[in-house]
Amino acid sequence: MIGKFRSQMKAQASAQKQANDYRNLIRQEAIIGGTIFGPIPKGHRREFFCLDEHSWVWHEEWVDKMGVRQVKTTRYDVRPTGIVKMQNGVGYRAISPTEANHLLEAVKIYEKRVKKELYGITA
Repeated sequence: MIGKFRSQMKAQASAQKQANDYRNLIRQEAIIGGTIFGPIPKGHRREFFCLDEHSWVWHEEWVDKMGVRQVKTTRYDVRPTGIVKMQNGVGYRAISPTEANHLLEAVKIYEKRVKKELYGITA
């Protein structure tokens, strides 16, 4: 009985470590991704990352001239019928072909930089 309990605890600890490692990698990728659009202004936080096989996230935070914290999160979902986006949790809408091309270029740059800077892959 105690052996089974210990085994379950070890499995749970291993799963938690894997989840933590995954979140840390996503955070590091997001930081790299946030820099592909140019310098990040002082006081801003910007992230761009691949959430899963079909989803990309652009997130930015800053304090405006009135001292109010602003947050903008855009989620792009790649679907068989096209790419849709949702901003700040409000409804999905299709993106234009121009925006789709900009997203594709960002994804290419992101992939190249993350592979090189985080994983040491140069090919």
